[in-house]
Amino acid sequence: MATFAKQSFNTSIYASFRPNYPRQLYDLIFKFHEHGTASPIAGTSPSGVKFPPCRWNRAVDLGCGTGQATTELTPFKRVTGVDPSEKMIEGARSSVASLGLEHSAQFDFVQSSAESLEFLEDGTVDLITAAQACHWFTWQKAWPEFARVLRPGGSAAFWVYSEFRFSRHPSLTPLITDYAQGKDPENSLGPYWQQPGRRILEDHLLAVPEPADILGPGAFAKLQRVYFTGDHYPLLPDPKLPVILRKRMTWTDLLAYLHTWSSLNTFQEKYPDDAEHADGDIATRFWKSLKEGAAVSNDADEVDIEFPLALLLVKKL
Repeated sequence: MATFAKQSFNTSIYASFRPNYPRQLYDLIFKFHEHGTASPIAGTSPSGVKFPPCRWNRAVDLGCGTGQATTELTPFKRVTGVDPSEKMIEGARSSVASLGLEHSAQFDFVQSSAESLEFLEDGTVDLITAAQACHWFTWQKAWPEFARVLRPGGSAAFWVYSEFRFSRHPSLTPLITDYAQGKDPENSLGPYWQQPGRRILEDHLLAVPEPADILGPGAFAKLQRVYFTGDHYPLLPDPKLPVILRKRMTWTDLLAYLHTWSSLNTFQEKYPDDAEHADGDIATRFWKSLKEGAAVSNDADEVDIEFPLALLLVKKL
């Protein structure tokens, strides 16, 4: 994603204020990898499919960013984070160092796209993951590459979260949508998301094709789609499960999170004088409108935020 490669993009702020993925998500992915036909999600296991046994040797985290998900793949003996942005790779190495793992042989990082994993030999990967990244993939190239590098019995797990929601203030949802998806180029960030990736994310990965649509039958089992969206997106297919990605933050931290949006970075490049607005830049003005709607006056007050999440799971045959 081009914005993340810009020198103006602050990876440390990005890493600090983004939500952390819950342990429940990783446990579910690891159970899926281990059990094959014994699906961890009721009603989603492809009946009659017998998968080869799984292994725990090598995991590859695509679009790893600052390494948030990479460092959680600890059941695997070797974990490689992959990202096309040199700045993100630098941030990921810093994250590993902050955990005291900079000298560990378990983690390494490679600057590369997801569609061209030339540093990996055929059939050498047990798990491929992508957190908040797969909406940028070119699937006509990605699925063949994943089929090449995954072992039989290997797994892939891709997930994204969409616009944040206030657990206790549902009336603010239209305000969030207008700001994030509106068409007014001076008062919303809608025109400044890189497309079509953002649209794919907003649609919770419905546009991601089945592997068989690209490769034909026989390489992968059917893609399993699970939506941890609660009641926020009733038109999505089942299963729709309760939201599991939540973050409690102060209103000050929420403002910092709003400043991590890539669309804001692009908006600021077009309107550099916006920061001089009497009421603050566009993100600050939006934040103030949220505070007004929630009847909050103290920036140190905490607020519960939840993020609807879509998860795709698939097994290599």
